[in-house]
Amino acid sequence: MKSVFFCMCLIAATNVAAGQTTTSSSSVVDSPDKFLGYAIGERFTPHYRVLAYAEQVARQRPNRVKLLPYGTTHEGRQLMVIAISSEANMARLEEIRTNNLKRIGLLDGTPTPTSQPPIAWLSYNVHGNEAVSSEAFMEVLYRLLSPTDAVSQKIINSTIVLLDPGLNPDGHDRYVNWYNQMVGRSADPTPSAREHNEPWPGGRYTHYLFDPNRDWAWQTQEITQQRMALYQQWMPHLHGDFHEMGVESPYYFAPSAKPYHEDITPFQRKFQQTIGEYCSRYFDRNGWLYYTRERFDLFYPSYGDTYPTYNGAIGMTFEQGGSGRAGLAIEKADGDTLTLRQRIDHHYAASIATLESVADRPAEIVKEFGQFFDKARNTPIGTYKSYVIKSPKDDNGGRVKALLQLLERNKIRYGYAGKSTTAPGYNYNSQKNDKSVTIAAEDVVISAYQPKSTLLKILFEQNSALEDSATYDITAWSLPYAFGLQTYGLTTRLEPSSTMSVPTAPASSTTAASSRAYAYLIKWKSLPAAQTLAALLKQKIRVRAAEKPFELDGKTYPSGTLIVPRAGNERLGDRFDGIVKQIATMTGSGFEPVQTGFVAKGSDFGSDFVTGLKAPRVALVMGEGTPPPSAGEVWHFFDQELNYPITLVDGNSLGNVEWNKLDVLILPTNYNYARFLNDRVLSSLREWIRAGGKLIAMERAAAFLAGRDGFELKEKAAQEGDKKEKKGNAIDSVKLYADRERTAISDDIPGSIYRVNVDTSHPLGFGLTDGYYTLVQNAFNFDFLKDGWNVGYLKNDNYVAGFSGRNAREKLKNTLLMGVQNVGRGSIVYLADDPLFRGFWYNGKLLFSNAVFMVGN
Repeated sequence: MKSVFFCMCLIAATNVAAGQTTTSSSSVVDSPDKFLGYAIGERFTPHYRVLAYAEQVARQRPNRVKLLPYGTTHEGRQLMVIAISSEANMARLEEIRTNNLKRIGLLDGTPTPTSQPPIAWLSYNVHGNEAVSSEAFMEVLYRLLSPTDAVSQKIINSTIVLLDPGLNPDGHDRYVNWYNQMVGRSADPTPSAREHNEPWPGGRYTHYLFDPNRDWAWQTQEITQQRMALYQQWMPHLHGDFHEMGVESPYYFAPSAKPYHEDITPFQRKFQQTIGEYCSRYFDRNGWLYYTRERFDLFYPSYGDTYPTYNGAIGMTFEQGGSGRAGLAIEKADGDTLTLRQRIDHHYAASIATLESVADRPAEIVKEFGQFFDKARNTPIGTYKSYVIKSPKDDNGGRVKALLQLLERNKIRYGYAGKSTTAPGYNYNSQKNDKSVTIAAEDVVISAYQPKSTLLKILFEQNSALEDSATYDITAWSLPYAFGLQTYGLTTRLEPSSTMSVPTAPASSTTAASSRAYAYLIKWKSLPAAQTLAALLKQKIRVRAAEKPFELDGKTYPSGTLIVPRAGNERLGDRFDGIVKQIATMTGSGFEPVQTGFVAKGSDFGSDFVTGLKAPRVALVMGEGTPPPSAGEVWHFFDQELNYPITLVDGNSLGNVEWNKLDVLILPTNYNYARFLNDRVLSSLREWIRAGGKLIAMERAAAFLAGRDGFELKEKAAQEGDKKEKKGNAIDSVKLYADRERTAISDDIPGSIYRVNVDTSHPLGFGLTDGYYTLVQNAFNFDFLKDGWNVGYLKNDNYVAGFSGRNAREKLKNTLLMGVQNVGRGSIVYLADDPLFRGFWYNGKLLFSNAVFMVGN
């Protein structure tokens, strides 16, 4: 094992070889070491100190540096981008920014006749415990301001550089504060030392345990929304995303691995190679190991490399070995010691190399960027030149409004048909071409002839073409399925003739609203209805739900419709009407006042088939063994979207739960339930369910319970044909070692879309009458419940889009996805998939609300 002292000496030499100036190279700007009071690499720096250094540099070089604050995190930490360039460029920084937007059609007006420098944006520390990149940021900033360094001068004279020192400050400080508490006077490189074993949930994730690197397109998290608002104001020509991976891995930089999405342009592919060549020069000069073209592909659209790429930029990922395990120093398997200083040097070198590659060809980059958007506006890619989204009349504005909000955040333009017409089109639901699609005046129309055409096509494509099935992430994401909206792709150009505002909830009857209502009706069709129910229950307002469809005053109301009667809420007096109207208006669900509970068809409001809903006391299990995002999705959904209380319970505390104070227990996917749910806890859990409790078991939690005493869920028994096939011939087991990765993916399903057969008469299926599509990530082969309710299931061929391995696709035939088992006065809800996946699978939010509020009442 090399000593840390020897490593530090080697690093000092490599810094000079890479062209790094020493602290004395500039008498104007403080070095990071001078400002912090310790050498970079000696310890981890909290986020506020990283920003303080940037602020100090901006004070010292105001003509070269500008701070661009763009928001705050959930925990109140500052978000900021730092702009660096030459004095001449900084003097016209706003002109450069707006000229760029005008050239690509995202801002009205004609750009001024001046040269356009490329804009290069480097993002650091999107994963909080990959903290090395925030340290590297300070050195990159310092280097770019060196007046005597030729490379730095070339970069800032020809380029606008935007540096984001920390995309995820909450996660960063969670890691840094923990590590600084764990480490002693000297770092302990022993891998088993406590400083190398970060506790759950770790610093990788945001406050709500989301992965911000997978949220670029969906923008479900506030830090992403704020950053992307700034990104759309700049639209950089290049974006570099800096990460860390496992300790044993050498450095990774472009070119990316396959699959590349088919719509990545030849120039973007070529520049991947260029980036690699520039980085390799720095790394070769210093004798550093690296690799390219493996593992990290360019496909899933919501990453920090793919999203910029689909927005015309050159996007790439950089990965340094280390991450949250490495600390200040860690011994690797080969006996060498990896230090924080080494990791910083690698990110620093890759940053400078990437910026230099841009500085050497500014005109070409700007030209290609402009041509990308010229093509998007004039000859858009893809089969479909327009998209039509039907506006459901009983949607309460929820799904359509949510989709349009997502389009707006991505600067994708849309409008409305404005008049009735017909056109041939592809039906996303039937997956067939319709000769004549009826388009109503209120239907949403999205033309492909617009600047964001490429991103639009990729987000809406029914099935993305895969050039290689070994992928890093999910392989399907089509928004029409995620939002459950009837959508058509037209091969002809259809421009919206109206730009009405985002649809609002349907207005209630003036006559009924002005008089004293017998009850208020809210259709259960989308998330706003669930938000309304949550708010009403929090106010202790009694709410009922119709188990069957009914007709009243010439209108039809579906199963699940919320009925808020005056009966039972008399204590509120005249305030009752105001509270209901205020909540329904705030959530956007809309409401319909009625003067009677006597229906024309269906069950009257006092019927046993109209169920009273209680305000459930809900708990979520989280902790060791739980992938943080799976728990975070549920937590965020209750806390930020429903605004409904939820108790977070550590898995180790399940044995001490006061079951009589709990109505609903949610088990997200977990790899460690065998440890938490021992025989004693399972026995208490079963007794609680029999007494009226409701258990919601998701993904691997459902798989863990399958076949256990008291739980009806079971995996399908192997069919006779399958047994024979498994025996096979001995020669069938011979396979090439080099093909091991491709052999393994025959059992894989890395996120594919399937159409689900849903029993919409069951409370778990309420509101899903327009069809439900799920994003399958695990090929669980659950058998149908013999005595329970098989609410959602797959038949022989429900596949829609994405990659499904041969064996995985077979498992998913005639398989249960959503089921309910009644146990005594309680129930168990089995969900084989995650309906809240990454917060963007919008239609799943209503399904999950059914599980919480509707089932068992």
